[in-house]
Amino acid sequence: MTAWCCAIRPRACPANAGWQWCSLWLAVTFLVTSLAFPKEGMDSKTRIDIIRGLLREVAVTKVPLPRGKRGIRVDGQGNLDKADAQKELHNNGLAMQAGNPAQITHIEFKSNEVIFELNGGGKSGKKWYQHIEIGMGDTTEPIGQSQQTTTAFGSSVTVDFGKALPDLTVPQLKKILTGVLDFERHSPTVLYAPNVTPEVKEAIKNHNVIVGMDRDAVLSAKGSPDRRVREERNGSEQEDWIYGLPPHVLFVTFDGDQVVAVKQY
Repeated sequence: MTAWCCAIRPRACPANAGWQWCSLWLAVTFLVTSLAFPKEGMDSKTRIDIIRGLLREVAVTKVPLPRGKRGIRVDGQGNLDKADAQKELHNNGLAMQAGNPAQITHIEFKSNEVIFELNGGGKSGKKWYQHIEIGMGDTTEPIGQSQQTTTAFGSSVTVDFGKALPDLTVPQLKKILTGVLDFERHSPTVLYAPNVTPEVKEAIKNHNVIVGMDRDAVLSAKGSPDRRVREERNGSEQEDWIYGLPPHVLFVTFDGDQVVAVKQY
């Protein structure tokens, strides 16, 4: 043991030193090294905790969010890159106004960034079946030929730390995002008392949805929908929020930010 220890560090561990002294010296060396060179980067456990704590979380937007795959960007202190956000809004259009509910639907970790996809993200694309073609011989046709390219109405927030991702807790990440997303879900009575009719307040209290509610009121009454479907009807773009599974399904139809139809099956 003495020879092995001295081979590693002959000056610090002389040949006449006992194995106990060498073991103590090695333990101190490892401790000092770990303190001098702390672990960098976010470990897998922290990433799992963040996904568990924030995925499907619903917040309220505090700034307008653009369409497009880039979204908006904040730094590690939560400061919004306003010039970049305005550029994205100009180039890609508005996805969500300030004050709209936004659900985190995907979280991606990169070397220096954490990307939070909101309401399905802002990237447009085809449905999976529109990439399939069928036919005979050398002639094929897409089976989804009549379907239009799907339009995205979500967005994303990228937190750029400018260095290896630090270990962060869910509350710390929420604090960084607080300049663009509000995670404080107040009780419906407090949230809607100033400007909401008694009928809407009563519906929220009983977990019902009625015509005239806005999106945040529906979220307070029923929570996040199981599915969302957008399509154009009579020249107006509408969105259905679908709750439940057959035979008991609730369809809530929005035109803009207001409920225009409620159907229970």
